[in-house]
Amino acid sequence: MKRLVLAAAGSGSGKTTVASLLCLALRDRGLSVQPFKLGPDYLDPTHLTRAAGRDARNLDTFLLSPARTRDLFARSAAPADISVIEGVMGLYDGRTPTTDEHSTADLARLLGAPVVLVIDASGMARTAAAVAAGLRDFGPDLNVAGVILNRVGSARHADLCEVALGQVGLPVLGFVPKDAALDLPERHLGLVQAEQTAWDPAAALRAAAHLRLDALLDAAEAPPLPAPPTTSPAPAERVRIAYALDEAFHFYYPDALDELRLCGAELVPFSPLREAGLPAGARGVLLGGGYPEVHAAQLSANTGLREGLRAFAASGRPVIGECGGLMYLGDTLEDLDGTQHEMCGVIPYRTRMQPRLTLGYREARAVTGSPLAPAGTDVRGHEFHYSALTHAPTHPAYTWTGPDGQPVQEGYAHGNVLASYLHLHYGGFPNLARRFVEACRA
Repeated sequence: MKRLVLAAAGSGSGKTTVASLLCLALRDRGLSVQPFKLGPDYLDPTHLTRAAGRDARNLDTFLLSPARTRDLFARSAAPADISVIEGVMGLYDGRTPTTDEHSTADLARLLGAPVVLVIDASGMARTAAAVAAGLRDFGPDLNVAGVILNRVGSARHADLCEVALGQVGLPVLGFVPKDAALDLPERHLGLVQAEQTAWDPAAALRAAAHLRLDALLDAAEAPPLPAPPTTSPAPAERVRIAYALDEAFHFYYPDALDELRLCGAELVPFSPLREAGLPAGARGVLLGGGYPEVHAAQLSANTGLREGLRAFAASGRPVIGECGGLMYLGDTLEDLDGTQHEMCGVIPYRTRMQPRLTLGYREARAVTGSPLAPAGTDVRGHEFHYSALTHAPTHPAYTWTGPDGQPVQEGYAHGNVLASYLHLHYGGFPNLARRFVEACRA
């Protein structure tokens, strides 16, 4: 099972660009490539998906147990010729500054995967060897197979770096030239998703031609992993669950959607931006995260869908909103210009955009029973948002201990409706998916 982890000294080194180019080049050679992204990121995987032609999967050792991480990796990697795993932040950056826990290095050890360092070589030559050797030697039990040089000014520049890297025993497995056409645009939550950015395959393949694919394929050789456990067949009677999928709502983990399907869900996409009503026969609704604030006026103008969703929730059928879904289910959403937009009015909450980012992993406990979990259930999730409630939650869904040691109450859970800023991974907690599907079936 060939596999490579692409890591770097820090964010902004070009991991997503290089990983995408590698996926594209391997695919152009006729190989099937399975991409993965470490961490809870929803945006980088869209670029990997576009390049590889296969859905990128998220591996997150906080949201998933070690055993579950290995199983989900093996399940998706097995049919492919090679897996390309993009790391997060710097190679050793994890949950704390004192350990490698939940870092790229941690994942590489867990999967027994060789590591290729992506070194931003702009403005350096010999120093590239110092950076790469430092990354290789800092942590134990890592198989650092070589280096890909990024943002290289010329072939001569690449040669200078390669000579220096040879002195520390690290082979150069290719380079990517400095080219503004390869830069990926960003906005307030990170990279703009691939569906909304230009992609010139010919230009990308020209850049990827400098990758040494034979050497990379040799470097990707790794010991076999245990086969994942066989999954139980899904119930014969499927339960139709509508899930929002358009420019405003698209943050979903593919493995989480797969888990819902394994539990018996028939997932039917719909667009809150454009469709007048929910899909016929839906027994539940799932509203993922995304960018409702960017499309607030259009969401508000679609009164038919808003009224239909309000009536659906009033009928007692389960409705779940995550982050952007919470904002849409509330009474109003106030954008950065101070304009208030009417939302669905399913929950008595109001949200407001703000300049400060709320970010981090959360170990939470359900305060109130919901379609996902009984009261008292412990869950792990991730927050990443620029909006906030304009008031204290009146029907909190979860509680956890904040950085200052004080309890935090968050979200909305009442009857058949659950809304929260927490992004959960049903692939890591199959019991959540099972309870949601059964609530829809009931």
